[in-house]
Amino acid sequence: MEDTLESRTGKLAGGLATALATPGLFLLPQAAQAQNTDPAQLSPIKVQGERPEPFLVKESASEKFTAPVLDTAKSLQIIPKELIQSQAATTLTDVLRNSPGITFGAGEGGNPLGDRPFIRGYDAQSSTFVDGMRDIGAASREVFNLEQVEVIKGADGAYAGRGGAGGSIDLISKTAKLRDFTDVSAGFGTAKYFRQTVDSNWQLGESTAFRLNAMNHSQDVDGRDAVDYKRWGVAPTISFGLGTPTRVSLSYYHMESDDTPDGGIPYTISPKGSSDPDFHRSPITSVDRDNFYGLDSDYRRTRNDMGTLLAEHDFSDRLTLRNRTRYTRGTQRYVWTQPDDSQGNVNKGMVWRRTNTRDSRVSTWANQTELQGEFQTGQLKHRFLTGLELSVEDARSDSLNVDRGNSKCPAGIGAAGNYTCTSLYDPNPGDPWVNPLNGGPKGAPTYTRTLTKSIYGFDTIEFNEHWQTTLGLRVDDYATHRDPTGGDRVDRHDTLFNYQLGLVYKPAPNGSIYVSYGTSSTPAGATMGEGSETQGLTPGRGGVGLNAADLAPEKNRTMELGTKWDVLDGRLGLTAAVFRVETTNARITLPDNTYAMAGDKRVDGFELGASGNITPEWQVYAGYTYLKSRIGDSGKNSAYEGNVFPNTPESSFSLWNTYDFTPQFTAGVGAYFVDKQYGNEANTVSIPSYWRFDAMASYRFSKTVDLQVNVNNLFNKTYYDKAYPSHYASIAPGRSAVATVNLHF
Repeated sequence: MEDTLESRTGKLAGGLATALATPGLFLLPQAAQAQNTDPAQLSPIKVQGERPEPFLVKESASEKFTAPVLDTAKSLQIIPKELIQSQAATTLTDVLRNSPGITFGAGEGGNPLGDRPFIRGYDAQSSTFVDGMRDIGAASREVFNLEQVEVIKGADGAYAGRGGAGGSIDLISKTAKLRDFTDVSAGFGTAKYFRQTVDSNWQLGESTAFRLNAMNHSQDVDGRDAVDYKRWGVAPTISFGLGTPTRVSLSYYHMESDDTPDGGIPYTISPKGSSDPDFHRSPITSVDRDNFYGLDSDYRRTRNDMGTLLAEHDFSDRLTLRNRTRYTRGTQRYVWTQPDDSQGNVNKGMVWRRTNTRDSRVSTWANQTELQGEFQTGQLKHRFLTGLELSVEDARSDSLNVDRGNSKCPAGIGAAGNYTCTSLYDPNPGDPWVNPLNGGPKGAPTYTRTLTKSIYGFDTIEFNEHWQTTLGLRVDDYATHRDPTGGDRVDRHDTLFNYQLGLVYKPAPNGSIYVSYGTSSTPAGATMGEGSETQGLTPGRGGVGLNAADLAPEKNRTMELGTKWDVLDGRLGLTAAVFRVETTNARITLPDNTYAMAGDKRVDGFELGASGNITPEWQVYAGYTYLKSRIGDSGKNSAYEGNVFPNTPESSFSLWNTYDFTPQFTAGVGAYFVDKQYGNEANTVSIPSYWRFDAMASYRFSKTVDLQVNVNNLFNKTYYDKAYPSHYASIAPGRSAVATVNLHF
């Protein structure tokens, strides 16, 4: 695959960069001359002397929010592409660093290496969306086709359907525009970093446009031995009827990756019989940060395809009907070595190379129909949206025929033990892979299918210039089954009823004070076997009781009081909120190893945010989140009561600010703090808190050329960014530098 991937990306990068540099190359003569005169349709062009677009975004791309962001009674954070570009971010993990209160979890089975975000302490992997439609696959998401990222915090079942209590993430894709432009970027950096992107848009007629985004990326990882990433992607969109009452868009997204997965650093082993209640296993600090305990032969290969047909019709300027149909398909195959510390080998200076494998596929057919509009009843103004959604999600998962030997390293390090164990202090990734099996799929897959039928509605009612309320309701008919080869099929069928209530007081046109209450439901099989979940359908695995499939969904709720203000003539947005997130019937294990919906857990917290311009030259994007989590009744695991949630730092902070010293020269710095995180509910493994600092500088030579330099982890801090419940912690990259040349036509 490596040769194929490189040959494809080489052709993609070379061919498209040349062809797309001339915006009118493929246009008919009359189309090449067509220009859009509507300012609302124009994408920003960077010209000499013009400042970058502001970080403050006042509108959500989601139609489900029937009020502006300022008047939405919920924590809603929008991360715009201008911020993403100034940070030279390339992945969703990079982008969400700007949202304090979000961390990423490490795994072992279905999704140990892809995106697994935690929002306000709750796993949100199955609550990730693309343009408002669920994207369930175990993927590492790219940003080359993103306009912005929207983070909804708190229980949001009315907006998102099934999911956890923490919130959801919506990735907003780029769309075709009625004008011609081309942006080409080439980045070069440390650790063999190389990245090319092309974003080109052609107006093909008075109301037709075509946009093409493409990306080619490869790199090693600073501060880590043997780890590398390669990926390429393409995303074409064609739209008809732009600027008319009837619009149709057809888009496609394709991305492939071929990576060497990184298992991080093993934890230390707790001393036998230790009576110190404050002792926690933590990553070994006496080993070199670049130690890689896997093998060069490890791999993770993914492929993701998404096709979308969107049709919209305006009956009037106050009533719109839209229908979106989508098919997605994602595949993942990996052989990944985990540095397992469970056999006591670490105390002897050895690490067991435990092998995890997977061969999986997930696909979805979904259709969403929405009616959006405005009307008035007496003195009351209504902005509403109603919708129907149908989806069929199918997953197939299998493991590979791989055997790397005994876990206890009886023969020690090296050939005598078939290289099953390696040195703790001097591991050799170049050791041969000794595998007596064929390495292909085992042929014993587990099949999972979920059928969801949903109806929902939202209405923002404006009583007067000072008071308004938003009501939201969603009902999901949720049916899922799990069918393992050679095992018994397990079925669940639930009706999920969730709502959102919000009351907003506007003391001034540029500010609001709100109170809100929202619910969500976490049913069985929510991740389709593509990740970890508390509501699994597999009896006897991971502590799941024998009656696991008989239990109802977990119920979650969020209560929030907040305020939002646009100050400094609307240039700067300020937000503040206090909240409580609760799970009132968490699944717990009873002493007889059955399950009951009798547990409880909660997170109390507050958050602050700022985005926009303090002065015309000074832009900021900042936030702080405080989370006080507590595990309540835990049944058989009563020792967990009062413990902190896994992957939930008490304090987290992010700041990114840039300053235009001249119309051509901009410089910026970023600071990030994440508090200590536990990896498990027992609070026996943890990773320490850390600070990280980044910097950037850019120079605009002309309206067509600018250069940007980014340095991440400026002080080369050694820190850990993911804590697995056992065995290992993921170590973050060291200092890296990237220079990007941007061309605009």
